Amino acid sequence: MILELPDTTTAKVAKELVNLREEGGAVALGRVLTLLISTTLGEEEVAIAAANEASREHPMRVIVLSVIEPEHSISNRLDAEVRVGGDAGASEVIVLRAYGKVGSDQQGLVTGLLLPDTPVVAWWPGTAPEKVSESALGKIAQCRITDSAAQSEPLQALNDLSRTYSPGDADFAWTRLTLWRTQLAAVLDQPPYEPIIEAHVTSTPDFPAAKMLAAWLQLQLQVPVTCDLTHTGLNWRGIHGVRLVRKSGDIELTRVEPTTARLKQPDQPNHDISMPLRSLRDCLAEELRRLDPDEVYGRVVTEGLPQIKMVTT
Repeated sequence: MILELPDTTTAKVAKELVNLREEGGAVALGRVLTLLISTTLGEEEVAIAAANEASREHPMRVIVLSVIEPEHSISNRLDAEVRVGGDAGASEVIVLRAYGKVGSDQQGLVTGLLLPDTPVVAWWPGTAPEKVSESALGKIAQCRITDSAAQSEPLQALNDLSRTYSPGDADFAWTRLTLWRTQLAAVLDQPPYEPIIEAHVTSTPDFPAAKMLAAWLQLQLQVPVTCDLTHTGLNWRGIHGVRLVRKSGDIELTRVEPTTARLKQPDQPNHDISMPLRSLRDCLAEELRRLDPDEVYGRVVTEGLPQIKMVTT
């Protein structure tokens, strides 16, 4: 069900939520967090769809805020939608569209709608503030999620992450690496236990997760790591492969299809491994599993990224 509330206030929205709860049962019971989504007008639905899917694992209240700046608006008003039931997955969704000066106090718009005594997560699926921890929504969130790949200059966005990082920050460039990191760690836990001499990451250009992976390898292995960007050899955007060099022979983990990677090791048969490209829903659901600061991510961002040079071939 979708309830439209044109030209309204947050107090009226909160009252409608109470009415819906009384009419349809305690819909807020079992909600484990509040997810704040800051997006732009017309781009809300992609983020809402991902949040609805993730809510099946993490029941939550979703508050979507779109602010239309005064220079792009001829009115000052707040339009809202409340979505419950089949239109909201296992969550309840509140969509706020703030026009003109009404959107100048983002924190005030959402504070009265937060679930009491539960964590608050802020997510910017598109353009993010320069320093999210000091933004209006970031100040009230325990976890702040950005997506450097969605920025106009993804690699520059990584540099900004390194410079502005604060505990509780997270970025989907890191989340997209979970399968790669897990597989590479598993390979190195198997014999022969021989030191890695150097490592190489290959990726399509402007894919920030590749530089993040190179930074992680450099910190973990303490060896030279290169990150090569190529325009050829892939029909999709993402990491092409990783090559770990050691004296007995190279370990190669290469994506051969959007859903499959191939592992090559000396004196062993090749293995095809399921490694699908991660969806927005997958990344969001994983970040919501842990709301405490990720110390490894923090080290990769602040210490590892500045050491990695990108080379275009």
